[in-house]
Amino acid sequence: MFKVLGFIVLLLLCSFSASAKIKIDKQQLPNINYVSIPVQTPEKNWLVSAKLRIPRGGSSNKMPAVVIMHSSGGIDSTGDFYAKSLNNNGIVTIELDLWGARNLAGGTDRPSSPQETLPDAIAALHYLAARPEVDPTKIGIIGFSWGGVLSMLTATEQYMNMTGSPLRFSAHVAHYPVCWVYNNVPGFEFEKLTGAPVLIQTGQYDDYDLPDSCSNMVSNLAEEDKALTKLKVYKKAYHAWDRLEPTLIIEDPFANLGQGGMVTLKPHKKHAVKSRRKAVKFFKKAFYID
Repeated sequence: MFKVLGFIVLLLLCSFSASAKIKIDKQQLPNINYVSIPVQTPEKNWLVSAKLRIPRGGSSNKMPAVVIMHSSGGIDSTGDFYAKSLNNNGIVTIELDLWGARNLAGGTDRPSSPQETLPDAIAALHYLAARPEVDPTKIGIIGFSWGGVLSMLTATEQYMNMTGSPLRFSAHVAHYPVCWVYNNVPGFEFEKLTGAPVLIQTGQYDDYDLPDSCSNMVSNLAEEDKALTKLKVYKKAYHAWDRLEPTLIIEDPFANLGQGGMVTLKPHKKHAVKSRRKAVKFFKKAFYID
């Protein structure tokens, strides 16, 4: 009998200890909805699923918004890491699941090129612009790796002219977007920008590029495009430094300047916090948020 009572007391104490460590969020969580966005192309139509987060208790005015585009691996912790900070600053976010719509697993099981997923990004832009809470003149995009490529391509008139619409993203953030391909591989032209500012953040030890690939790409831009483009290179940072999950080593044919090989995805907490702060600050400036 005493052994049973002792065991119960021990369970209660453990439960109390565990609950005492639970933290209460200091800010109100956003309204979270899972939506399906129709995507239409001349060849076919599909629905892309997305996680929409709308800040609570915001201004009575329309809010700015940011489209979040994941990496080749698919949705992971990275999108929420940035969405939470953006939401806390009164910015709506929507993160797309590019692979679910195509019944793909991610990683190397992906479309043959990022251009195939550009219609999803454009559809998200138009979806947000039609929402009553969103200011259609203040919609940005942030992408990681594969998504970073989409963020950069949508900053060009070459691709945005294809939409047949005057609607444009008002700010672009691209994290580790495989810099060596731009203006070297047909279809990856980064030039004649829309006029919206672009922030590129990459790591010194990124296995897709050389340490100076991104800086060389930016320095070779035309002056009018260079004026719109900012670059931050984090020292001793690997690809996906802001993916705060265990280190992962993958193989990708785009690695090592397109020669293929292994890529290290290694988290770096300090750089992750700095890059998030820089990205949020960049969007706030573009959206004229104090």
